[in-house]
Amino acid sequence: MKRAVYPGSFDPVTFGHLDVIRRAAEMFDDLTVSVLNNKVKTPLFSVEERVKILREATKDIPNVHIDSFSGLLIDYAREKNIHVAVRGLRAITDFEYELQIAQTNRKLSHGNLDTVFLTTSLEYAYLSSSSVKEIASFHGDISECVPEFVANMIYEKYRENA
Repeated sequence: MKRAVYPGSFDPVTFGHLDVIRRAAEMFDDLTVSVLNNKVKTPLFSVEERVKILREATKDIPNVHIDSFSGLLIDYAREKNIHVAVRGLRAITDFEYELQIAQTNRKLSHGNLDTVFLTTSLEYAYLSSSSVKEIASFHGDISECVPEFVANMIYEKYRENA
């Protein structure tokens, strides 16, 4: 069975993330999408909320499982017996950053974790979670960036924090 993990913050999940998830789910028998609990960032949504959102957004993809982790991806992958990480690339700047991480993960895992890069579909190349949050914080239209239920949750968060 070919298994992979797609790790990320997913704060919030965007149509770009969902595009990568759908495409990776076609490539692998089992895809775990795992939310990173990054202690350095201050997320809009808690890890639990992001897991719940991802479960709802991917409920129609039977071979996708949602999880969360903290710490190093290599430790999580070893614990889950996963040997492939999936990463999405929007631009050359993403590649430089992601390549360094992929090489580090491969070295630290003693060759047990490879990375597969999927280039973002052109229609989502502009999209980032940060830009979605910024647009939403000014009450802009994010309907082309995230599923409707996610947009509603984002707007609600900004109303709560106002």
